[in-house]
Amino acid sequence: MAGKTPISEPRHTLYGTTGLICIGAAKTATSWLHHWLGGLPEVTVSPLKEVHFFNARFPENALWDVDAMALERLRFHLSQPGDAVRNLRDWPTFRASLDRVQMIYDETAYLAHFARLARPETRVFADFTPAYAVIGAAGFRLAQALLEPHNISPRILFLMRDPVSRLWSQLRHWQQMRADFYAGTDWQTALDSPAIMARCDYRSTIETLEAVFRPEERLFLFYEDLFTETAQKRLCRFIGSTYAAPESHAARNETDVKTPLPDVARAAFLDRLVPQYAYCRQKFGDAVPGAWLA
Repeated sequence: MAGKTPISEPRHTLYGTTGLICIGAAKTATSWLHHWLGGLPEVTVSPLKEVHFFNARFPENALWDVDAMALERLRFHLSQPGDAVRNLRDWPTFRASLDRVQMIYDETAYLAHFARLARPETRVFADFTPAYAVIGAAGFRLAQALLEPHNISPRILFLMRDPVSRLWSQLRHWQQMRADFYAGTDWQTALDSPAIMARCDYRSTIETLEAVFRPEERLFLFYEDLFTETAQKRLCRFIGSTYAAPESHAARNETDVKTPLPDVARAAFLDRLVPQYAYCRQKFGDAVPGAWLA
């Protein structure tokens, strides 16, 4: 209509792009990866980093209610000083939090979130949610069903870290986030928790991915190799993005709590996780980092 000025350009459709879904594991530098890939011109990431869309629909191994967390995050933004409307316009995390709440009742809001963020040069959009590692085949098939009608190529990245080291890092992070948990004495609760141990089950995650996705749609990398140029270039080829070296390898979202791993806990973890070490060595051979404990 004459005299009308559009307030925004038409939304990017995401049609024909690549959808990178990084499923962890937890404490494998996914925050650093989110920052590095998010700085590449062809890659669009969410300000939330962890969108928690698919695991909200398959919560069998949930550690908390991620939809309730989304509502709480939105309440936080609404309670901040200043004009809420202006804050919504100015703060990317506020807008992303509103998008995430819409995902509670509207499945189309997931792709709409990334479409809103996408730029003309976007070839890849990326979701980094380690909790997806335990959503099972039904969860991964939902991802397929969501992407396929839009001709979006799925690319699933699973990062593995020395199992004992990864588990202890996760428990130290819990200690930092929860006043009622001290890793040095409460570590046994991890071994008794099906949800936590599911996150240690690399074999189950790998075999589920292999059953759902084609070989070219999945990539397994090791955390210990992630900061090498070889691994980074391999990842960029996998998602179809031009490689650019990261400006820094400094840790992001690093756990400040440095509680040492008790010897008795190390022995108990190793005893429980020996099958994971054995599986990875059988499957990946010499590619398993030499620093792994077993």
